Amino acid sequence: MCTTDQRGLSLIELLVFIVVVGIAVSGVLSVYSLNARSSADPMVQKQALAIAESLLEEVLAKPYTYCDPDDAQAETATSSAIGPAGCATTPEGMGAEGVEDRYSNLTPYDNVNDYNGFNMTGIVDLGGNAIAPLAAYTASVRVQPAGAFNGIPSGETLLATVTVTGPGNHSVSLSGYRTRYAPNF
Repeated sequence: MCTTDQRGLSLIELLVFIVVVGIAVSGVLSVYSLNARSSADPMVQKQALAIAESLLEEVLAKPYTYCDPDDAQAETATSSAIGPAGCATTPEGMGAEGVEDRYSNLTPYDNVNDYNGFNMTGIVDLGGNAIAPLAAYTASVRVQPAGAFNGIPSGETLLATVTVTGPGNHSVSLSGYRTRYAPNF
């Protein structure tokens, strides 16, 4: 005997419900999958930024003088010419002088210009030790003369640009200015 107040689901209603829920669940899971694949990108970007900040700070902490800081008249020179008012022997030029090296204890980079053209594959500290978690990163430094800057005459300011590239070609570039230090300028 069958009464009209019985309730339940038919097989067709159950199949439609399963299909609709399956489509909804697959949509939600695809969003989570996309999020999980790209979640490492912010970490790579932050690490690249931290490396670039550190290297730019290292570069800009160096002096910018007319003469190489090893020159006897580096602190008093008012020009890069060799002579009484200039350098004793070594005017400062773009790039490292002689055997200067970022990793050397005896002849380290001692001027902002020395970093021009510096490249590093795999991040290495000042002692020359590779930092294993950062082996997939590269860094490069470009130093170039800047024009007149904030009332400082042209030729008295350098623009240092550090570019760091991480996994997936995520790149960060930071720039900073360094003005020449010469007490008699």
